[in-house]
Amino acid sequence: MSDQSKVNRSRRNLVIASASAGGAAAIGTAIPFVASMLPSERAQALGAPVEADVAQLAPGEKLTVEWRGQPVWIVRRTKEMLEGIKKADSKVADPESKRKSELTPVYARNEYRSIKPEFLVVVGICSHLGCSPQDRFKAGAEAFEQDWSGGFYCSCHGSLFDLAGRVYKNKPAPDNLKVPPYTYLSDTRILIGEDKKGA
Repeated sequence: MSDQSKVNRSRRNLVIASASAGGAAAIGTAIPFVASMLPSERAQALGAPVEADVAQLAPGEKLTVEWRGQPVWIVRRTKEMLEGIKKADSKVADPESKRKSELTPVYARNEYRSIKPEFLVVVGICSHLGCSPQDRFKAGAEAFEQDWSGGFYCSCHGSLFDLAGRVYKNKPAPDNLKVPPYTYLSDTRILIGEDKKGA
């Protein structure tokens, strides 16, 4: 074998090795780059429906779950709470939840703003400046309302919401608390963020 063919073979091996290493490096660099363009688990979770089990939720209690980075309140209302909602009809700005349809899915446009009267499902963010109202479930005289029938009080600017999330008249908050899309998977399991009936 001539010296020339030995040199050519060495060059060819060097070119093949260099190309292989370069290709491996390109793939090694491309995988993390492409992976960085995929949504993170957190980002996926922010948009994904969330399941809530209300089996252990006692009447008069509230459960908070996170959906799309927002608190969603599930309140298991007592008979007295439901009666309090009826008493508040004349005090709230939008008793039938028809003023802004995007805040209430069709299936919740009723006095209780829910699929099942027993359970309220609302986003716990005030429609005024995005504060989170406080629970004030007990009916009775309050500093902010003498004839309080229970609900939510936003201490930031004094907005009031009844136990259906309906805003009181003449308060800073312009609208009711939002009812997210939701559906029942069973009697005790609620899927928030998705509904089979359509909003």
